[in-house]
Amino acid sequence: MFQSILNAISALAIPLIIVLIPIYGYRKGLKVYEVFVVGAKEGFDVALRIIPYLVAIFAAISVFRTSGAMNVLTWALSPVTGLIGMPGEVLPLAFMRPLSGSGALGIVSELVQTHGPDSTIGRMASIMMGSTETTFYVLAVYFGSVSVTNSRHAVPAALTADLVGMISAVVITNIIFG
Repeated sequence: MFQSILNAISALAIPLIIVLIPIYGYRKGLKVYEVFVVGAKEGFDVALRIIPYLVAIFAAISVFRTSGAMNVLTWALSPVTGLIGMPGEVLPLAFMRPLSGSGALGIVSELVQTHGPDSTIGRMASIMMGSTETTFYVLAVYFGSVSVTNSRHAVPAALTADLVGMISAVVITNIIFG
């Protein structure tokens, strides 16, 4: 019963939002279409401003993966990560996640397909994926959209949060499922 209610709510949520927001704006006296067009134009301008940052991020990710640097780094750090209970197979995810959401999703999909969703590796990868962020992508998009060139403490703070998320994923997986 509860599941069917949640399914009905989730099926109706987006259509209701799409209908209710313009109605609300109209009732407030806004010219809804004109406001939408202005917002779409601003969104397009932001997209044009962040394209160079995105190209740089994607180029760096491609070089990192295709050069074999990720494999060398994984091989070198596997003995250390094994000491904290992190299988070496999960290490590429830890490196890729701050760089690329789609790259990290590909790694998680491969790990789950290879080891199974109920394996320690599958669970750890899933928890890690959910508890970390695509730090460099997010910073490039948000800072690039407002033309911020000096990120100051944002990068170290965000990478620290990612590290805490990764370590938490390892600890939680080993405690609950280990």
